[in-house]
Amino acid sequence: MKKFINKTDNILLESLSGFATAHSDLVSLNLDPIFLTRKQKATNKVAIISGGGSGHEPLHAGYIGYGMLDAACPGHVFTSPTPDQMLAATEAVHAGKGILFIVKNYAGDVMNFEMAAEMLPLANGLPIESATVLTSDDCAVMNSTYTTGRRGVAGTVIVEKCVGSLAETGADLPSCKALGDKVNSRTASMGVALTSCTVPAAGRPTFDIGDTELEMGVGIHGEPGRRREAMREADAIVKDVVNAILEALKPEQNSEALLLVNGFGATPLMELYLIYNTAAKLFSQHGIQISRSLVGNYTTALDMAGASITLCLLDDEIKQHWDSPVHTAALRWGK
Repeated sequence: MKKFINKTDNILLESLSGFATAHSDLVSLNLDPIFLTRKQKATNKVAIISGGGSGHEPLHAGYIGYGMLDAACPGHVFTSPTPDQMLAATEAVHAGKGILFIVKNYAGDVMNFEMAAEMLPLANGLPIESATVLTSDDCAVMNSTYTTGRRGVAGTVIVEKCVGSLAETGADLPSCKALGDKVNSRTASMGVALTSCTVPAAGRPTFDIGDTELEMGVGIHGEPGRRREAMREADAIVKDVVNAILEALKPEQNSEALLLVNGFGATPLMELYLIYNTAAKLFSQHGIQISRSLVGNYTTALDMAGASITLCLLDDEIKQHWDSPVHTAALRWGK
């Protein structure tokens, strides 16, 4: 294993310290327990908190800032954060209108965020109100060892963006949760891996895959997908992914959509844009109007070579909140 590492045990702390220093105008890092918050605490709004195992950067810390998250709780690589992290983050960012947790559908994440929700402290003598949006956009599988249903993957970014926008308007907690649930229900993703990722503590690839093979429907931790198959031309691979997404969403003709092509960490932009080109053409052939796009590394899997395709069916509300200003380390426009 060749990586830019000093000591494996220190990689998370050193990485987060570098991130917080590089973006000191946007975020603050707390070390005991570990969580990150906006540099300037927001007021009179629902506070949006997310988190999960590290290794998926820029998810979630990269989305802290105006128009998205108020705080993020990073666990160790591919390991869920602990309830004490969520509780400390809640105390730091609570702004009088409750807490919305955005949680990817993995058993550890779900359990620990549920525990935190049950243990929330008082504010002004009253319990802090909370709600949860569970993201489950991965249409590759319905059940796995790691989840209680479909996995939460790159579609989480779209949920965080739209809900974060609504929260900035002063909307109440039930409204923010309702929008998050709606965006999640209208979003489907599927990933393909060409290589495994290597967890630093393990020091070897998570799974073995031949030079002429790919994993169709892989998870962002290297979980097995729908099938292992021979490497093919990009158009054929993308066609299978697009068909799976269409089957999951069953969109009506002339539906308007956001298309996100996401890299897993080791796939160059040249290839990601090639994937986008094919996917956009295929969706168009099926009567889908792609009116919003995003291409790049937004939910990675360490050093995995591969990519995922996400389609979110838009309506006026979702489009409004996707287009609204956002200013974070990894996503920014309009302000």
